[in-house]
Amino acid sequence: MLVLGIETSCDETGVALFDTARGLLAHALHSQVGLHAEFGGVVPELASRDHVRKTLPLMRAVLQEADVNSKEINGVAYTSGPGLVGALLVGATIGRSLAWAWGVPAVGVHHMEGHLLAPMLEPSAPRFPFIALLVSGGHSMLVQVDGVGRYRILGDTLDDAAGEAFDKTAKLLGLAYPGGPALAKLAGEGDPGRFRFPRPMTDRPGLDFSFSGLKTFALTTCQAGGNDRQTRADIARAFEDAVVETLLIKCRRAVQQTGIATLVVAGGVGANRALRDGLRVMAADVGAEVFYPRLEFCTDNGAMIAYAGACRLAAGQQQGLEVAVNPRWSLEQLTPV
Repeated sequence: MLVLGIETSCDETGVALFDTARGLLAHALHSQVGLHAEFGGVVPELASRDHVRKTLPLMRAVLQEADVNSKEINGVAYTSGPGLVGALLVGATIGRSLAWAWGVPAVGVHHMEGHLLAPMLEPSAPRFPFIALLVSGGHSMLVQVDGVGRYRILGDTLDDAAGEAFDKTAKLLGLAYPGGPALAKLAGEGDPGRFRFPRPMTDRPGLDFSFSGLKTFALTTCQAGGNDRQTRADIARAFEDAVVETLLIKCRRAVQQTGIATLVVAGGVGANRALRDGLRVMAADVGAEVFYPRLEFCTDNGAMIAYAGACRLAAGQQQGLEVAVNPRWSLEQLTPV
């Protein structure tokens, strides 16, 4: 089955072609970072308009790269939630319309399911069941994955996601948008011993996260410690160390509590080098194996949507003719495959 995947949940337009027999044939991604940089964050209306401009040209480019005619496509998958409602509607409208015009089934995909399954696109893919750490600008959660559509949330963020906390702290430090990568780069210049930030919610049982307090701690540290570059680098290092160690503690706890020794890490924060280094040491200590998608698939992309959609379409699931999106959508509401 040859499936076209479309991702438009936020500020990246992704299109891909996945074949259940041949694997990933082609993919293309357009980032809106430059568009939103002057505003210091994503402007939903601008994001939606840019998806309108970019989705069809990217689709044509992907078809050309794969040397595929639209008549060969067997199904269309698009992100239908969670995300920005206007951005989601662009992808859903285009995807559902193309499927109707081509006479093939369409399916709406959960954005986070796409991230969960992104490592399946790699030559060395994890086997079910596994524990997944989803860390991005909008989500921080630990999920037990027993199969496609069989998810149990073990821990979630009570306030800011890890990526959101990175971006907001970067803004406090005067760093350019997008803040997360800029903060991680600055942290590389920092003295790890000068400041120590708290590791939130690690002194109590459970797997939930809370990162909003770290922003406040960073602010008060900035106000007390000065604003020279070295101080800002030291604060960035202390902040990154706190987030990374918190994630490591929770991942270790999840592996030990479930007895599942396979860990998948997905989402944009999964590209953070300090987190990857820490997870390697932690996994070796507890006898676990860690899997990641390739770096370009840590952030939002069409390939993960095409793959997740192909799994569901191959199982006979499909949408009706309506164009429907779900900006707030729990993973645990999904139908198992």
